[in-house]
Amino acid sequence: MSGNTRISLANEQRESGRQQVFDAIRQAGRIARIDIARQTNVSPATVTAITSELMAAGLIEEFTPEGERTASKRGRPRVALKVRGDAHLIAGIKISDRFATVILVDFEGNTISEHDEPLPGPVMSPEEILPPIERALHGACAAAGRNFGDISGVGIGLAGLVNANEGFVHWSPSLDTRNVELGKMLEEALPFPIFLDNDANLVAKAEQLFGLGRNKSDFIVITIEQGVGMGIVIDNQIYRGERGCGAEFGHTKVQLEGALCRCGQRGCLEAYVGDYALLREANIRSGDQPQEDLALLYQRSKTGDAMAKSIFDRAGRMFAMGLANVINIFDPELVILSGEQMAFDFLYADEVLERVKASVVQVDAALPEIEVHKWGALMWAQGAAAYAMEGVTALTIRSLTANAA
Repeated sequence: MSGNTRISLANEQRESGRQQVFDAIRQAGRIARIDIARQTNVSPATVTAITSELMAAGLIEEFTPEGERTASKRGRPRVALKVRGDAHLIAGIKISDRFATVILVDFEGNTISEHDEPLPGPVMSPEEILPPIERALHGACAAAGRNFGDISGVGIGLAGLVNANEGFVHWSPSLDTRNVELGKMLEEALPFPIFLDNDANLVAKAEQLFGLGRNKSDFIVITIEQGVGMGIVIDNQIYRGERGCGAEFGHTKVQLEGALCRCGQRGCLEAYVGDYALLREANIRSGDQPQEDLALLYQRSKTGDAMAKSIFDRAGRMFAMGLANVINIFDPELVILSGEQMAFDFLYADEVLERVKASVVQVDAALPEIEVHKWGALMWAQGAAAYAMEGVTALTIRSLTANAA
């Protein structure tokens, strides 16, 4: 093994150790050095050295719990470590069909401000999406009384096929162009790092850090709005696939040569379950009376409208088929259903869940938990901010390794 290779491996190990210790601190919230050593199986001496580096970099700080302060007369109080909230200002953005929703958080994840910026339309060119994103960030900073330059990193979630490692969008219903280096375009236009990912992955990240996925190592989030998305957490990590196109639940096929999906293919689950698909089917059937309000259509189904009821019944059957397939493939501990359509129960009604159970491989063990989490648009933005926090942390730790080399 050459000297350069040994140095490279040593640097990777140091970087991995720093990241492991920092992750333990963030996950715990407040934790003593000796407890970090126990949790990570890193020696106490190494933990002390790493935490000193992280403190010098401004990422963490010491914290004496109130109970320890009052007991300090009997000896030295036990000092814990925590993430330093004012270390960085982070932004998370969710791109929907109408708004760019922004949340500003400190480095502990506490909300500083929120802002909604209207978009010029549901589908934009890559060039058209840049100005509203910048306006949205300025609006969030103004609401917080902070400067634009205070932001350390921005996470952005949008629907579609996204290679998060490259910031590359293969396809998105929000863009009129395929194969866009959107992350690079945004970083050239804005003065901070950009962390781009599929929006459903970021919902999974939000659930993992702040929601029902906390303390769960393996779970799945399914989001249903205009489209259908899925985020997969396996062994505490988001699964994205080789090209960033994994977990595209909405584009699994449920009908041979079936309804046209906005991705351009036919028979996708989304083409039967997404908001646009339900309204499209209603408009095909109703003729001269255009349907534009999903809530009104749903209400009609509940008050005896046979046409509206058949549309939602079909959506429920298709969704049950797809969800059963997901459970059969992954056998997760938990499935979380999220998104705007959770305001309506047609995808998690008792008869739908019974269809799921009937289609899952039968073994003498309990089925995965299926939970409904009715978060709003800020959930998506909060997940994007969490992703950016991870990215900014990794960049800072990498710079420590480079400076020490």
